[in-house]
Amino acid sequence: MRVLVVDDHPIVISGCRAMLAGETDVEVIEAADAETGYARFCADQPDLVVADINLPGASGFELTRRVLKRDPHARVIIFSMNEDAGFAARAIECGARGFLTKNDDPDLFVEAVRAVANGGQYLPPRLAERLAFQRNAAQASPLADLTPREEEILRLLGHGRALAEIADAVGVSYKTVANTCALLKRKLRARTSADLVRMAVERRLT
Repeated sequence: MRVLVVDDHPIVISGCRAMLAGETDVEVIEAADAETGYARFCADQPDLVVADINLPGASGFELTRRVLKRDPHARVIIFSMNEDAGFAARAIECGARGFLTKNDDPDLFVEAVRAVANGGQYLPPRLAERLAFQRNAAQASPLADLTPREEEILRLLGHGRALAEIADAVGVSYKTVANTCALLKRKLRARTSADLVRMAVERRLT
């Protein structure tokens, strides 16, 4: 089984390799950003992708959407430092079949890899319970009505990216990004682009 791990922190890549070292049938492939991760997915056709949310260029959510657009049967686990159940919900909405936090027990990582690679789904029990109880609260969030593309653009704004850079990262025109920013201001009742950046940071999209 080939597992592609996409993370920009070498220590995380090493940790994933170590956790899977005892799995004699597993080969780990690595990438440090979304663009390279997508290229490795296309070239190496792994059985499973494990992707961090916060990647250089584009998020793990955007990478997941690109991977699934190319192969609707692809299996993806989102791996994040953020323990907010809302991020797990967003991962599922994007098509990921599993979500783990980097603070979880290492044994859960192997369990999740096996479960998703075999066609199942995986959430740590405590996170699944929290997600169930937070569903109503998530629906009340001002970000709940954003499309995945709108949320991705908001995230990149929070990283201080210029509109032209965002257009390149997301794969749309500059005009589309500008129009989306105007729509985001209306949806989120923001007066300026600085307000959008502040919201992205406050909501920990960065």
